[in-house]
Amino acid sequence: MPFEDLTILGVLSHVVDIFLVWFVIYKLIMVIRGTKAVQLLKGIFVIVIVWILSDVLNLNTLNMLMETAIYWGFLAIIIIFQPELRRALEQLGRGKFFARSGIHEDEEQKQRLDAIINAVNYMAKRRIGALISIEKETGMGDYIETGIPLHSNVTHELLINIFIPNTPLHDGAVIIQKTQIAAAACYLPLSESPFISKELGTRHRAALGISEVTDSLTIVVSEETGGISVTKNGELLRDLSMEQFQEVLEKELTDESKSKQSSSSIWKRREKTKNG
Repeated sequence: MPFEDLTILGVLSHVVDIFLVWFVIYKLIMVIRGTKAVQLLKGIFVIVIVWILSDVLNLNTLNMLMETAIYWGFLAIIIIFQPELRRALEQLGRGKFFARSGIHEDEEQKQRLDAIINAVNYMAKRRIGALISIEKETGMGDYIETGIPLHSNVTHELLINIFIPNTPLHDGAVIIQKTQIAAAACYLPLSESPFISKELGTRHRAALGISEVTDSLTIVVSEETGGISVTKNGELLRDLSMEQFQEVLEKELTDESKSKQSSSSIWKRREKTKNG
Protein backbone atom coordinates (compact mmCIF):
# COMPACT_ATOMS: atom_id res chain seq x y z
CA MET A 1 0.00 0.00 0.00
CA PRO A 2 1.49 3.38 -0.98
CA PHE A 3 2.37 5.60 1.95
CA GLU A 4 0.20 8.49 0.71
CA ASP A 5 -2.88 6.21 0.64
CA LEU A 6 -2.62 5.45 4.35
CA THR A 7 -5.28 7.08 6.49
CA ILE A 8 -5.12 7.70 10.22
CA LEU A 9 -7.44 4.75 10.72
CA GLY A 10 -5.23 2.58 8.51
CA VAL A 11 -2.06 3.53 10.42
CA LEU A 12 -3.86 2.87 13.71
CA SER A 13 -5.00 -0.51 12.45
CA HIS A 14 -1.42 -1.51 11.52
CA VAL A 15 -0.10 -0.34 14.91
CA VAL A 16 -2.76 -2.30 16.80
CA ASP A 17 -2.10 -5.35 14.61
CA ILE A 18 1.66 -5.29 15.34
CA PHE A 19 1.07 -4.65 19.04
CA LEU A 20 -1.31 -7.60 19.38
CA VAL A 21 1.08 -9.95 17.56
CA TRP A 22 3.97 -8.97 19.82
CA PHE A 23 1.74 -9.24 22.90
CA VAL A 24 0.73 -12.79 21.99
CA ILE A 25 4.38 -13.71 21.35
CA TYR A 26 5.35 -12.20 24.72
CA LYS A 27 2.64 -14.18 26.52
CA LEU A 28 3.74 -17.40 24.81
CA ILE A 29 7.32 -16.75 25.93
CA MET A 30 6.06 -16.23 29.49
CA VAL A 31 4.24 -19.57 29.31
CA ILE A 32 7.34 -21.55 28.26
CA ARG A 33 9.77 -19.54 30.42
CA GLY A 34 11.66 -21.76 32.84
CA THR A 35 10.76 -24.96 30.98
CA LYS A 36 12.76 -27.26 28.70
CA ALA A 37 10.83 -25.77 25.80
CA VAL A 38 13.17 -22.76 25.90
CA GLN A 39 16.11 -24.92 24.84
CA LEU A 40 14.02 -26.56 22.11
CA LEU A 41 13.02 -23.12 20.86
CA LYS A 42 16.69 -22.19 20.57
CA GLY A 43 17.21 -25.31 18.45
CA ILE A 44 14.41 -24.22 16.12
CA PHE A 45 16.03 -20.80 15.71
CA VAL A 46 19.32 -22.49 14.80
CA ILE A 47 17.56 -24.56 12.10
CA VAL A 48 15.92 -21.43 10.65
CA ILE A 49 19.23 -19.54 10.59
CA VAL A 50 21.02 -22.49 8.91
CA TRP A 51 18.21 -22.68 6.34
CA ILE A 52 18.55 -18.96 5.49
CA LEU A 53 22.36 -19.19 5.24
CA SER A 54 22.21 -22.30 3.06
CA ASP A 55 19.87 -20.48 0.69
CA VAL A 56 22.12 -17.40 0.52
CA LEU A 57 25.28 -19.49 0.00
CA ASN A 58 23.58 -21.84 -2.52
CA LEU A 59 24.24 -24.95 -0.43
CA ASN A 60 21.55 -26.95 -2.20
CA THR A 61 21.73 -30.23 -0.28
CA LEU A 62 21.77 -28.55 3.11
CA ASN A 63 18.99 -26.20 1.99
CA MET A 64 16.85 -29.16 0.96
CA LEU A 65 17.39 -30.86 4.32
CA MET A 66 16.49 -27.67 6.21
CA GLU A 67 13.37 -27.17 4.08
CA THR A 68 12.27 -30.71 4.88
CA ALA A 69 12.90 -30.15 8.58
CA ILE A 70 10.89 -26.90 8.54
CA TYR A 71 8.12 -28.49 6.45
CA TRP A 72 7.58 -31.21 9.06
CA GLY A 73 8.51 -28.87 11.88
CA PHE A 74 4.96 -27.67 12.49
CA LEU A 75 3.84 -31.17 13.42
CA ALA A 76 6.97 -31.68 15.51
CA ILE A 77 6.33 -28.41 17.39
CA ILE A 78 2.81 -29.56 18.31
CA ILE A 79 4.19 -32.84 19.69
CA ILE A 80 7.24 -31.38 21.45
CA PHE A 81 5.47 -28.34 22.93
CA GLN A 82 2.31 -30.25 23.82
CA PRO A 83 2.52 -29.54 27.62
CA GLU A 84 3.19 -25.82 27.05
CA LEU A 85 0.44 -25.50 24.42
CA ARG A 86 -2.00 -27.25 26.74
CA ARG A 87 -1.04 -24.91 29.56
CA ALA A 88 -1.53 -21.86 27.29
CA LEU A 89 -4.95 -23.11 26.19
CA GLU A 90 -5.94 -23.76 29.81
CA GLN A 91 -4.93 -20.23 30.76
CA LEU A 92 -6.85 -18.88 27.78
CA GLY A 93 -9.92 -20.87 28.85
CA ARG A 94 -9.65 -19.49 32.37
CA GLY A 95 -9.26 -15.97 31.02
CA LYS A 96 -5.74 -15.65 32.46
CA PHE A 97 -3.78 -15.58 29.20
CA PHE A 98 -4.41 -11.89 28.58
CA ALA A 99 -4.70 -10.97 32.24
CA ARG A 100 -2.00 -9.03 34.00
CA SER A 101 0.49 -11.44 35.51
CA GLY A 102 1.96 -9.02 38.04
CA ILE A 103 -0.35 -10.00 40.91
CA HIS A 104 0.17 -13.72 40.22
CA GLU A 105 3.96 -13.26 40.15
CA ASP A 106 3.87 -11.28 43.41
CA GLU A 107 1.95 -14.11 45.09
CA GLU A 108 4.42 -16.71 43.82
CA GLN A 109 7.32 -14.53 44.93
CA LYS A 110 5.86 -14.20 48.44
CA GLN A 111 5.27 -17.96 48.65
CA ARG A 112 8.88 -18.59 47.62
CA LEU A 113 10.14 -16.11 50.22
CA ASP A 114 8.04 -17.61 53.02
CA ALA A 115 9.07 -21.15 52.08
CA ILE A 116 12.79 -20.30 52.22
CA ILE A 117 12.49 -18.40 55.52
CA ASN A 118 10.49 -21.20 57.20
CA ALA A 119 12.87 -23.89 55.94
CA VAL A 120 16.01 -22.04 57.04
CA ASN A 121 14.48 -21.28 60.44
CA TYR A 122 13.66 -24.98 60.95
CA MET A 123 17.09 -26.20 59.84
CA ALA A 124 19.02 -23.58 61.81
CA LYS A 125 17.28 -24.56 65.06
CA ARG A 126 18.09 -28.23 64.48
CA ARG A 127 21.58 -27.66 63.01
CA ILE A 128 20.76 -29.26 59.68
CA GLY A 129 23.40 -28.19 57.16
CA ALA A 130 22.03 -26.57 54.00
CA LEU A 131 23.22 -24.76 50.88
CA ILE A 132 20.62 -22.90 48.79
CA SER A 133 21.52 -20.73 45.80
CA ILE A 134 18.88 -18.45 44.24
CA GLU A 135 19.39 -17.52 40.59
CA LYS A 136 18.97 -13.85 39.66
CA GLU A 137 20.08 -12.26 36.37
CA THR A 138 23.08 -14.49 35.61
CA GLY A 139 22.00 -17.94 34.39
CA MET A 140 23.10 -20.97 36.43
CA GLY A 141 22.31 -23.63 33.85
CA ASP A 142 25.84 -25.11 33.91
CA TYR A 143 25.63 -25.70 37.67
CA ILE A 144 22.04 -26.99 37.52
CA GLU A 145 23.17 -29.70 35.08
CA THR A 146 25.60 -31.07 37.70
CA GLY A 147 22.74 -31.96 40.04
CA ILE A 148 19.50 -33.96 40.08
CA PRO A 149 16.72 -32.09 38.21
CA LEU A 150 13.54 -31.52 40.23
CA HIS A 151 11.61 -28.64 38.58
CA SER A 152 9.27 -28.54 41.57
CA ASN A 153 7.52 -25.78 43.46
CA VAL A 154 9.45 -24.15 46.30
CA THR A 155 8.00 -25.39 49.59
CA HIS A 156 9.61 -25.42 53.02
CA GLU A 157 8.72 -29.10 53.48
CA LEU A 158 10.63 -30.09 50.33
CA LEU A 159 13.65 -27.91 51.16
CA ILE A 160 13.87 -29.42 54.64
CA ASN A 161 13.49 -32.96 53.34
CA ILE A 162 16.28 -32.48 50.78
CA PHE A 163 18.82 -31.54 53.45
CA ILE A 164 17.93 -34.19 56.03
CA PRO A 165 21.24 -36.00 56.74
CA ASN A 166 21.97 -39.31 55.00
CA THR A 167 19.43 -38.77 52.24
CA PRO A 168 20.44 -39.06 48.54
CA LEU A 169 20.14 -35.30 47.86
CA HIS A 170 21.72 -34.10 51.11
CA ASP A 171 25.17 -33.33 49.70
CA GLY A 172 25.52 -30.38 47.35
CA ALA A 173 23.41 -27.32 46.72
CA VAL A 174 19.80 -26.64 45.88
CA ILE A 175 19.42 -24.13 43.04
CA ILE A 176 16.21 -22.13 42.81
CA GLN A 177 15.14 -20.59 39.49
CA LYS A 178 12.29 -18.12 39.65
CA THR A 179 9.59 -19.95 41.63
CA GLN A 180 10.94 -23.48 41.16
CA ILE A 181 13.57 -25.70 42.69
CA ALA A 182 15.49 -26.45 39.50
CA ALA A 183 17.83 -29.09 40.92
CA ALA A 184 19.37 -30.51 44.08
CA ALA A 185 22.76 -32.06 44.88
CA CYS A 186 24.44 -29.52 42.58
CA TYR A 187 28.17 -28.87 42.59
CA LEU A 188 29.20 -25.23 43.07
CA PRO A 189 32.72 -23.87 42.46
CA LEU A 190 34.79 -23.43 45.61
CA SER A 191 36.26 -20.00 46.27
CA GLU A 192 40.05 -19.87 46.12
CA SER A 193 40.31 -16.59 48.00
CA PRO A 194 43.22 -16.67 50.51
CA PHE A 195 41.32 -14.30 52.81
CA ILE A 196 38.61 -16.80 53.78
CA SER A 197 38.56 -17.66 57.47
CA LYS A 198 39.88 -21.13 58.33
CA GLU A 199 36.71 -21.65 60.35
CA LEU A 200 34.62 -21.85 57.20
CA GLY A 201 33.86 -25.23 55.68
CA THR A 202 33.07 -26.48 52.20
CA ARG A 203 29.52 -25.09 52.14
CA HIS A 204 30.70 -21.56 52.88
CA ARG A 205 33.51 -21.83 50.31
CA ALA A 206 31.03 -23.06 47.70
CA ALA A 207 28.63 -20.23 48.56
CA LEU A 208 31.41 -17.68 48.16
CA GLY A 209 32.65 -19.37 44.99
CA ILE A 210 29.28 -19.16 43.22
CA SER A 211 28.83 -15.56 44.38
CA GLU A 212 32.13 -14.66 42.70
CA VAL A 213 31.03 -15.90 39.27
CA THR A 214 27.28 -15.11 39.32
CA ASP A 215 24.98 -12.54 40.92
CA SER A 216 23.06 -15.24 42.78
CA LEU A 217 22.07 -14.98 46.42
CA THR A 218 23.30 -18.04 48.34
CA ILE A 219 22.22 -19.17 51.81
CA VAL A 220 24.26 -21.41 54.11
CA VAL A 221 23.09 -23.11 57.29
CA SER A 222 25.97 -24.49 59.34
CA GLU A 223 25.51 -28.00 60.67
CA GLU A 224 28.09 -27.34 63.43
CA THR A 225 26.58 -24.17 64.88
CA GLY A 226 23.23 -23.70 63.15
CA GLY A 227 24.45 -20.25 62.06
CA ILE A 228 22.89 -18.62 59.02
CA SER A 229 25.11 -16.99 56.39
CA VAL A 230 24.37 -15.27 53.09
CA THR A 231 26.73 -14.55 50.18
CA LYS A 232 26.38 -12.14 47.27
CA ASN A 233 28.93 -10.66 44.84
CA GLY A 234 31.85 -12.24 46.68
CA GLU A 235 30.73 -10.87 50.06
CA LEU A 236 29.75 -12.88 53.12
CA LEU A 237 27.35 -12.14 55.95
CA ARG A 238 27.87 -14.57 58.83
CA ASP A 239 25.81 -15.59 61.86
CA LEU A 240 22.68 -13.64 60.99
CA SER A 241 19.70 -13.64 63.30
CA MET A 242 16.38 -14.69 61.77
CA GLU A 243 15.29 -11.05 61.71
CA GLN A 244 18.45 -10.00 59.87
CA PHE A 245 18.20 -12.95 57.49
CA GLN A 246 14.59 -12.10 56.68
CA GLU A 247 15.54 -8.47 56.07
CA VAL A 248 18.28 -9.44 53.62
CA LEU A 249 16.04 -11.92 51.80
CA GLU A 250 13.16 -9.46 51.46
CA LYS A 251 15.46 -6.70 50.19
CA GLU A 252 17.12 -8.96 47.64
CA LEU A 253 14.14 -10.97 46.41
CA THR A 254 10.91 -9.06 47.02
CA ASP A 255 11.67 -6.33 44.50
CA GLU A 256 14.70 -7.33 42.45
CA SER A 257 14.21 -4.39 40.06
CA LYS A 258 14.95 -1.98 42.90
CA SER A 259 17.70 -4.02 44.52
CA LYS A 260 20.30 -2.48 42.21
CA GLN A 261 19.43 1.02 43.46
CA SER A 262 18.84 0.32 47.16
CA SER A 263 20.77 -2.07 49.34
CA SER A 264 19.93 -3.55 52.71
CA SER A 265 21.48 -1.77 55.68
CA ILE A 266 22.92 -5.12 56.71
CA TRP A 267 24.97 -5.29 53.50
CA LYS A 268 26.29 -1.80 54.30
CA ARG A 269 27.55 -3.22 57.59
CA ARG A 270 28.69 -6.36 55.82
CA GLU A 271 31.58 -8.48 56.93
CA LYS A 272 33.97 -8.64 53.99
CA THR A 273 35.58 -11.96 53.33
CA LYS A 274 39.08 -10.59 53.63
CA ASN A 275 38.41 -9.82 57.28
CA GLY A 276 37.66 -13.48 57.89
